[in-house]
Amino acid sequence: MNDYDNILAKSPENGVGIPLRKHIEDVASVAVVIAENLNLDTGIARKGALLHDIGKASPLFQQKFKQDYIMKPGFVFRHEIASLFFISLLDSEEEKKIAIEMIAAHHKSMYGDVRELGILDLYENENSFKIHSEDFDAWCPAALEILSESGMRTHPITLDEAKKNYDYAVSYCESLRDTKTYGYSIWKGVLMAADHFASALGGKTSDEISRLFVAPDLSYYDRKSELYPLSLLAADDARLHTLVTAPTGAGKTDFLLRRCKGRVFYTLPFQASINAMYDRIGSDLKNTDAQIRLLHATSSLKVKGKRLEERMLQRHVGASVKILTPYQMASIAFGIKGYEAMISDLKGCDVVLDEIHTYSDIMQSIVLKIIEILLTLDCRIHVGTATMPTALYKKILAILGDNTYEIKLPENILKTFDRHIIHKKISFEQCYPVLDRAVEKGDKILIICNRVKRAQELYRSLKEIYPEVDMMLIHSRFKRGHRQAKEDELKNRYNISDHACIVVSTQVVEVSLDISFDMMITECAPVDAMIQRFGRINRKRPQDPSGKHIYVTAPPDNKDEAKPYSLEVLKKSYEVLPDDNWLHEADIQKMLDAVYPEITAGNLDYSGAIFKEGQWSITQLCHRDKSALLETLDIDTAVCITEEDDKKRYKLATETERLVMEIPVNYRFIAYKGLDQRDYGMRPYIIPDKAYSEELGLLQDEVCLENFVKFEIM
Repeated sequence: MNDYDNILAKSPENGVGIPLRKHIEDVASVAVVIAENLNLDTGIARKGALLHDIGKASPLFQQKFKQDYIMKPGFVFRHEIASLFFISLLDSEEEKKIAIEMIAAHHKSMYGDVRELGILDLYENENSFKIHSEDFDAWCPAALEILSESGMRTHPITLDEAKKNYDYAVSYCESLRDTKTYGYSIWKGVLMAADHFASALGGKTSDEISRLFVAPDLSYYDRKSELYPLSLLAADDARLHTLVTAPTGAGKTDFLLRRCKGRVFYTLPFQASINAMYDRIGSDLKNTDAQIRLLHATSSLKVKGKRLEERMLQRHVGASVKILTPYQMASIAFGIKGYEAMISDLKGCDVVLDEIHTYSDIMQSIVLKIIEILLTLDCRIHVGTATMPTALYKKILAILGDNTYEIKLPENILKTFDRHIIHKKISFEQCYPVLDRAVEKGDKILIICNRVKRAQELYRSLKEIYPEVDMMLIHSRFKRGHRQAKEDELKNRYNISDHACIVVSTQVVEVSLDISFDMMITECAPVDAMIQRFGRINRKRPQDPSGKHIYVTAPPDNKDEAKPYSLEVLKKSYEVLPDDNWLHEADIQKMLDAVYPEITAGNLDYSGAIFKEGQWSITQLCHRDKSALLETLDIDTAVCITEEDDKKRYKLATETERLVMEIPVNYRFIAYKGLDQRDYGMRPYIIPDKAYSEELGLLQDEVCLENFVKFEIM
């Protein structure tokens, strides 16, 4: 054991702490690889990474690892500020400034931090240096020895020299603020990405470094089939960007991937759909060197009182293929903590924006803003959809410019996708006769509701009516492990069933689940969402002149019952559907344009975006701790775990094991119920066991304090 391995960087969460020397060396190794990929100076990347946490050698930080440690009220020690005391070990002014960008704000915004803990926020307290330099002469030698053992050239640093370094760093940060130096710091991004990666993998960092920034071999997708008309089209057009409109089942995914030249960020609208795409691409590329990563969650939230802090997650930098949702990429548009790390990973990559939905004007705005920013990052952008209104198409094309390869299938090909007969019904009760006949016939039946609670109620009812029929409920409020098992069963058992079965679902089946059922009953949704749903019926387009039947129930009468959708959009969507007649693929564009005659996107330039009119509008080394999106989007940004089943296991589990236990939820549903929240992992909220069923998922009405076996006050 090294003499200084008792000086820790990370708390011994699983019983073993991570030595500071090990952590900074791991971060430095990753930072070098990231810098090399970005054509940056690898030498300064290594030095800055070695210095970024060296302030943790202070006893003021180390005392946090003691079991009986209790933080003094009002006491503030930021290890990154103490780390700046060592920048005189660098050789030039340029290196010092770069190191400051890597160190000063890798946890807190430089100023205006939500808790006023940024370097300039604390500088206003004249005692800040005095607090951070307490016993400096005593702990500085250990810090220098750790740096020396890590390969950095050192010299003794006096308290006066530490003060000069601190003043220099503060002065540089003040200059960025006072001169309004806008934009992102790529160096901060390099450090944060490396730090997140090393922290996530712990002692296994060195094993994974060789797999970073490997461009995937996508030749698998060169396959051709008459069944998938896009597979027959050339994908080697010299234009950088792509805009594809084609029906579900036309081979869009393969075509978009054939257009990619380097590392790929593949986005889909829902957390559920990215799970299916992860499985699909992982299986397709299993015999290659590609590293496929799935970004399971958008952020880590901490709620205390009425204050909300958020950290966008950007772990596993450098993956060959990263699969995520547009919201998980939205940090670059809103300057959420970690956005520079996302940028350092994205620069120069291929970005696929698949199945862009338009029922949310806010999400539409986000996608347009993301495209603008991706262009400045030299990304190649590939947009694919079965459901894009003309107004949105023209807007995206205007942003991408002339360097865009446009693909639309001709009408004679579209006719081959006519496969559904639509029937409008006033209510679900009107569908029972056809449901009875379908069950007797042995059909595979898919029923889709717009809300989890409604799906649960309907599932319970159908279980009583058809007790002998195989039946499954699937939605987004299951533990991730249970949801994955359900998706596997849906694809591998229900999808190939030769006898009657019923699957009750929510929107989670709309996109990328490769299933093909015989009949559908669905609540009315926005027309673009319904077309995606319809794609789960008769997906393989067998030569069946009779078609497959889909029953759509009428929209509700009031706005509250219409949620999460707009009642006006639902009414328009229901109106444009055929009734007791074929849905012709060639008519879908007219239907979309009738529902969405114009772009209704909100103006993000005035509601939180940090990139406006082609220019950055956020000060370097600053970020935002609360996303403007959280108040407006119905998205999963928090997680729950069960009281007795998972609480104890979660603390000791690995990151992968924790994912299996987590139930994704909207923070507005869970954050202010007075529930216990853990400070590790994804900061999960504890819910009573009574509020979760492996068959039904999260039972919203049961999430209350009286249902706990033993409630713990925070």
